[in-house]
Amino acid sequence: MATSLSNMLLKGIAARSLSRPQLNGLFNHYRVRYSTTVSNDSDTHDDFKPSNKLESSGISLANVVEKDVKDNPVMIYMKGVPDFPQCGFSSLAVRVLKQYDVSLSARNILEDPELKNTVKAFSNWPTFPQIFIKGEFIGGSDIILNMHQTGELKEKLKDIRSKQ
Repeated sequence: MATSLSNMLLKGIAARSLSRPQLNGLFNHYRVRYSTTVSNDSDTHDDFKPSNKLESSGISLANVVEKDVKDNPVMIYMKGVPDFPQCGFSSLAVRVLKQYDVSLSARNILEDPELKNTVKAFSNWPTFPQIFIKGEFIGGSDIILNMHQTGELKEKLKDIRSKQ
């Protein structure tokens, strides 16, 4: 029962994400971008199963991470997505960043263990979430919270808000 309910939920999320405008494997939802994947459900015909376009494109995960960080003023690699964080630290980071009304781009590292390892290698930081602002690695939820409390985060995000 729980497995079928979980599969229905995943299929519903996948169907919903397909109806949204997509950009580089991310979909936009209320100025927040998420990465999406669909499970390889055994009930799904092969013609409708997702294919890994990244593998066939010749683009490495390191290039994807580098492009994410470069192209998105605020990028967070987290467990879950901003509307449904999968850990308390990711939830805290999202709540702090949403205080500033900036566009937040995110990727769910739970969807791909290789992505998780690639992000760790890219930032040379072992834990998640990992937040990048204007291409610079900032740190995790504890650092973002501290920057928020001292006013540093407001200053860091000031010009991002004014450009939107």
